[in-house]
Amino acid sequence: MAANSPMAGVTAYRDVWQGDGQGEGRGAPLVFIHGVGLCKEVWEPQIAAFAGTRRVIVYDMLGHGASGLEAVDGGLDAFVAQLARLLDDLGIDAADIVGHSMGALVALGFAVAHPERVRRLVALNAVYDRTDEQRTAVLARAAEIDRVGPHSAADRALGRWFGDAPAPDLVPKVEMVRDWLENADPVGYARAYRIFASGDRAHVGRLATLTMPVLYLTGDLDLNSSPAMSRRMAMETPNGHALSLSDERHMMALVSPDRVNAVLRDFLDAAAV
Repeated sequence: MAANSPMAGVTAYRDVWQGDGQGEGRGAPLVFIHGVGLCKEVWEPQIAAFAGTRRVIVYDMLGHGASGLEAVDGGLDAFVAQLARLLDDLGIDAADIVGHSMGALVALGFAVAHPERVRRLVALNAVYDRTDEQRTAVLARAAEIDRVGPHSAADRALGRWFGDAPAPDLVPKVEMVRDWLENADPVGYARAYRIFASGDRAHVGRLATLTMPVLYLTGDLDLNSSPAMSRRMAMETPNGHALSLSDERHMMALVSPDRVNAVLRDFLDAAAV
């Protein structure tokens, strides 16, 4: 790593509140966790939507954005521990948590390990117990990223995430995500992608332990984080709910933020205890 690379294990984050109160009046904490190759800036539409009433925390996963990469690959547990440390450092006992893609794996892992610290959880475009064909394809992508780095995988990822012919008004967002992917730390990206590729079974048989309200939210056109996966996860979660948005793909929180944010707000408000 370059001399000015982030320090190992150090987490870069934003703690945003745009309301009128201070301290305990800052609104219930709401944490967003991004996916592989992305960064905390992907949540700008959600910050704008929720920071007026919530204390919104966004952060870069290990080896992403401005967060350091730990020397030893600790697997999914290392990403779960990163979230626990961040909440400890911020003095947050419990929060609502929204995780996207691999971030959903992290959020679910955190909820299983620390259920008392999760009020409500949204697994956004999550993967679960892939078919053999799906697993073979994603493991092949992980192996390619190991060999040649994230740059070569960007075009295919963007095609899966946005569609092969995104509308002209989406092109700036596509190019923004392309820049994040192509300039991702190659070691951090490869390590996270291996976890994402092999982690779809990490929570099989464990969702029944979750007692907080959980929403599994995806898009009808997201073939790799499919509606069928969300429905199965919801059926295995005591207080689980599944919803799939029509005509949406993997990056729907960025592509259609008003639509996704409305669903998030309805769920978070309705599930308040």
